[in-house]
Amino acid sequence: MTYRYLFPAVLLPLFLTGCAALHRDQVQFDHLSDCPKQSESNLASRQNELGPLSDTQTLACAVDFLRNNKGTSLLSNALGSRLCLNLAERETDQDKREKLAGEGVAFAEMALSKGGGDDGAVHYYLAANLGLAVREHLTLAMDNLSRLEGEMKKALAKSPKIDDGGPMRLLGTLYIKAPAWPNGIGDRDKGLDLLEQAVKEFPGHPLNHLFYAQAILAVDDGDARAVAKSEFMLGEKLLLGGNWGYSRPSWQKEFDDFRDDIADASGAPTQPLAMQTRR
Repeated sequence: MTYRYLFPAVLLPLFLTGCAALHRDQVQFDHLSDCPKQSESNLASRQNELGPLSDTQTLACAVDFLRNNKGTSLLSNALGSRLCLNLAERETDQDKREKLAGEGVAFAEMALSKGGGDDGAVHYYLAANLGLAVREHLTLAMDNLSRLEGEMKKALAKSPKIDDGGPMRLLGTLYIKAPAWPNGIGDRDKGLDLLEQAVKEFPGHPLNHLFYAQAILAVDDGDARAVAKSEFMLGEKLLLGGNWGYSRPSWQKEFDDFRDDIADASGAPTQPLAMQTRR
């Protein structure tokens, strides 16, 4: 999982223009009549298999089951929120993406109301979906800064290892990108420390390296530019070499969008690794 997640996957560009309310209506899925017959026990037994490697139809069928079975015990955990985040991350239509993320927030809120507050995953996916839902809307993002920080901190305290250091990755990025006091919660030193920790403890996740590289350049530390470029290249190598399923295209876009910023001192852009390996 990402994020990007999401939030990845997931990067909280808090300074984009626009204003809107958090979506609370649902995306209408196609071909639901093709869904296999599902039961609570069947879905529970394979819930951990549903993620970036699952096709969109499989995830949509699982979400549809949860929508129509309000009494299922599965609503007390992070499953619904996680499914929505996976669907939102691969959705190219902004309106549908925000609706799916908004529904992911609603599933997490339901889990909290059903006693899921001790589960760090519930807080993590709530924050990941919320970040994705508000990232294109400045006012809405600013209004939710404290909530985002609070949910991420709870996730970090309860489940720091989830999604290969996802809580460190997201909270660190939030501190880097958010405005600093007195206008916001931004703290670049905290952000850098968290992202460096994510890289050290979970070196196999490509986004840990990408986000750390972005953070290094965000603090405008010219002496560390070579470190940022090294982290960027390592992250892209991991992305190219790993089985990241349906997350790969959106993550590759994140790397591509940052490529010019990580250009070397001569101004020459970093070649995409996939192009280098074809030479």
